[in-house]
Amino acid sequence: MHALVRRHLPSLAAAALLTLTSSAVLAQAKLVPAGSELAFTSRQMGVPVDGHFKRFDAQLAFDPKKPEAGKVAFTIDLASVAMGAPEVEAELAKPLWFDSKKLAQASFQSSAIKPAGKGRLDVTGRLTIKGQSRELTVPVTLAQAGGQTTASGAFVLKRLEFKIGEGEWSDTSIVANDVQVKFKLNFSGVAAL
Repeated sequence: MHALVRRHLPSLAAAALLTLTSSAVLAQAKLVPAGSELAFTSRQMGVPVDGHFKRFDAQLAFDPKKPEAGKVAFTIDLASVAMGAPEVEAELAKPLWFDSKKLAQASFQSSAIKPAGKGRLDVTGRLTIKGQSRELTVPVTLAQAGGQTTASGAFVLKRLEFKIGEGEWSDTSIVANDVQVKFKLNFSGVAAL
């Protein structure tokens, strides 16, 4: 029995080390708030209006050699919306818009990550806002510099699918249905691309 264990011990140790190493790669990416941003542009009566969220968090489990095994989870504090006008921000907190006193967070949970070329991924998952969930695929570009990996991209959100701007605000001639969302997320601890 001892000879059998001794003979297979190097293989078992290598397998255990490989498992620990790959788990460590998948578990170590952390969001670096400095330099990360989540912004959006909506249109009111044809005029672009910019805003952003001040508080959000993301968890990333990602191995660049096996992107399809990765996971992304993202949360947004809806009360942290910033539009540069306190009266607009107060309006957005109301039930017809974000209802952020009752439903404080929006979330995204990935279900699939697929390579889309060098440094590019298509991340599919469920976005939930105001209790409304929709599946969407977000194109993401990865870049690495100075020990950080930056994930950036943009997508169009249909606000009415999430009941953002209900009642009189559902008139898309006043506030457009399409909202352009842009993000740049800095992560530390992601292995070389």
